[in-house]
Amino acid sequence: MTLTPEQFNLLTTKEDLNNAVNGLVSKEEFDEKFESLLEVLDAMVKKLDNIKHSFVSNMVAHDRFENRITRVEKHLDLKTDPGY
Repeated sequence: MTLTPEQFNLLTTKEDLNNAVNGLVSKEEFDEKFESLLEVLDAMVKKLDNIKHSFVSNMVAHDRFENRITRVEKHLDLKTDPGY
C-alpha cells in the first residue's frame, strides 16, 4: 500500500510519542490531585448535609407553629383566610 504525502505527514514519529509521554503526569502527581479533589468533594457533601439538616429542622418548626396557630384560631373562634 502506498501512502500519499498527506498520509505520510500524519504518521507519528518516536519523537512525537516521547513528547506525548513526557507531557503526562506521574502517578504521584495524579494521586495528589485526586486527593485534593476528594477533600473538596467531602467538604461539599458536608455542607449539603448541613443544609439538609437545617431544612428538616425548619420544616418541623414550621409544622409546630402551624399547629399552635390553628389551635389559637379555633380557641378564639377566628376564621382562617384561605388566601394565606
